[in-house]
Amino acid sequence: MEKVMRLVSENGLVIFSKSSCCLCYALKILFQEIGVTPTVHELDQDPEGREMERAVMRLGCNAPLPAVFIGGKLVGSTNEVMSLHLSGGLIPLVRPYQSISN
Repeated sequence: MEKVMRLVSENGLVIFSKSSCCLCYALKILFQEIGVTPTVHELDQDPEGREMERAVMRLGCNAPLPAVFIGGKLVGSTNEVMSLHLSGGLIPLVRPYQSISN
């Protein structure tokens, strides 16, 4: 849990992901399309990945992955992020992390 909290606090927009997960990929593309570059941690490529995945679930993420944190707060997994985007709430949250050109 400590490593997860440290990574989240050090970066504004964080996705805990697995490289083979299609839902994780979809969220990465969504963020790319809206002009933000999240810090992505591929848990299947991290020796502590399983422990980190369990820590994310203990923090309240309904589905283990992807898990999205914005500004140090858990937003959720794919359903929560997509619902937020469709309701118009995602872009204001990520605006501080958008590149200048957007």
